[in-house]
Amino acid sequence: MAEEITGGERIARMLKAEGVEVVFGIIDGSYFGLYSQLREHGIRLISPRHETSAVHMAGAYARLTGRLGVCLASNGPGAANALPGVAVENGEGNRVLLITSWRRSGIVDPDRGGTYQYFDQVSVMRPMTKWSGSAQSFERIPEIMRRAFRQSWRGRPGVVHVCVPEDILNGAQACSDEFAVEPSRYRRQAAITPPAELVRQAAEWLLAAEQPVIHVGSGVLHARASGALREVAELLCAPVTTSWAARDVIDERARVSIPMGYIDLNNRVRNEADLVLAIGTRFGETDWWGKAPYWRRAHEQRLIQVDIDDEVLGLNKPVDLAVLADARIFLAELLAQLKEREPATGLAARAKRLETYAAARDAARGELDQALTAREAPIHSAHVATICQEAFDDDAVLVVDGGNTAIWANLYHEVRASHSLLSTYKFGMLGAGVSQALAAKVACPERQVHCIIGDGAMGFHPQEVETAIRNDLPVVFLVLCDRQWGMVKVNQEFALDPERTLREGGLPPEETINTDLGEIRFDLLAESMGAHGERVAAPDELQPAIERALASGRCAVIHIDVDRRAHKFAPNLIVFKEMHQEPQG
Repeated sequence: MAEEITGGERIARMLKAEGVEVVFGIIDGSYFGLYSQLREHGIRLISPRHETSAVHMAGAYARLTGRLGVCLASNGPGAANALPGVAVENGEGNRVLLITSWRRSGIVDPDRGGTYQYFDQVSVMRPMTKWSGSAQSFERIPEIMRRAFRQSWRGRPGVVHVCVPEDILNGAQACSDEFAVEPSRYRRQAAITPPAELVRQAAEWLLAAEQPVIHVGSGVLHARASGALREVAELLCAPVTTSWAARDVIDERARVSIPMGYIDLNNRVRNEADLVLAIGTRFGETDWWGKAPYWRRAHEQRLIQVDIDDEVLGLNKPVDLAVLADARIFLAELLAQLKEREPATGLAARAKRLETYAAARDAARGELDQALTAREAPIHSAHVATICQEAFDDDAVLVVDGGNTAIWANLYHEVRASHSLLSTYKFGMLGAGVSQALAAKVACPERQVHCIIGDGAMGFHPQEVETAIRNDLPVVFLVLCDRQWGMVKVNQEFALDPERTLREGGLPPEETINTDLGEIRFDLLAESMGAHGERVAAPDELQPAIERALASGRCAVIHIDVDRRAHKFAPNLIVFKEMHQEPQG
């Protein structure tokens, strides 16, 4: 039966059919016909203060829930503001659908010349996304939206963009409701199942290997396969290394876990392995492209690679067994195969090697913990993540943002639950963590959420504290304040005068180039927006401040004065320089 509805309502009904429950975006008259219908179809609209934040929120929500993250941006300025978020979330591989309005259909694509608030949004976003397209008539909305949904769920996750002119979004036409069909009517629902013969081959190789290692990327997190991964690793006595983006795939207290932060140990494990089972990873730059000397040479090390994206198989590291499959399905079938067979050869030797790795891991942690002996004010940066580990629940979501702050936080935090760590590991995008933390609370309202962030990064999007208050999202922000671009500054100082930098711990402000910042009282700024604010400077002050922040029941910001000199010299900074060079082994 035909009824008259707006183009926006047509999209809202299709979002509902896809199971979308939350949309992130700022309201605008250019898509009133869409956002005004969201509540009517059981979809919650959360509005941040900036469109970039909306895209980051959609990405974090998708990563933590396994669902499609949806965000909105209005034509022209709104779409332009969304571009940084699009670049980041596509690079991070998060499943996001961005819907933008466009000026009326008669003056877009191509621009008539001088059109107000217009640029070619579809073409600009095309190289930044998995797919970018437009629905330039009411009749084509279902076709284009279905294509967008298919692209969203096909292969490696990323950002998909749909652009619709405002006259089509807000204008009403008569149509039937046949367009709002179930997803099974227009896209594949079943996960990609691996060929049984390839699973058997993988099981045989893993059981026969002297020392296999399992290396996983974020594909395992997106597949919700953490439990199966742990079972397979334990059964094989195989150590698990991860890409930076997949660190929260496993409890780092497990005997099979080789935490990402222990660089030398990771290099050792990967070089000692004669077989690698790689799942959901591209072997990107932070994995050293899978090359020596950080990995054993390809002709000395077999590789089984499993991925949902055919383009990834054998991309950066020569593969011996390529398996196109969903990570969760593959691991479940591999586990069944392993349980049916005789235990691995040399299982006792593998277990003994795990013990040596655990000892090396403990020794590396012991070296890091030497910094915790500094008890004076201002606080040494090493204390922040360490104290947070005690103050927050084991399954609390931690968001990490900043330069040196991110290094300190990552090295001193220990993952204890899957899907508990967010950052922008591929992009290192300052400021993204503010909105990621808010989305984490939307995605996981029953879990504590905290964000360890540098003052430079917090300065990008502090306005989103008001978003947290308005939407009742009790997130705790811990802002490490050194009043400088610390990571840049220390590199600049070494470039200008390395001997003096080592001797004196740095150079005076007048000899550096724009590296020092003025103070922002983030605690007072937070209070001005209705949040709980505190300022601390000594280690003993931090845990009580966190406890008061949690007890406040609302968003809280703790301004932490850190030792400026110590903060600059974050551990393993040299790794970033090495990573930017092509491995030469």
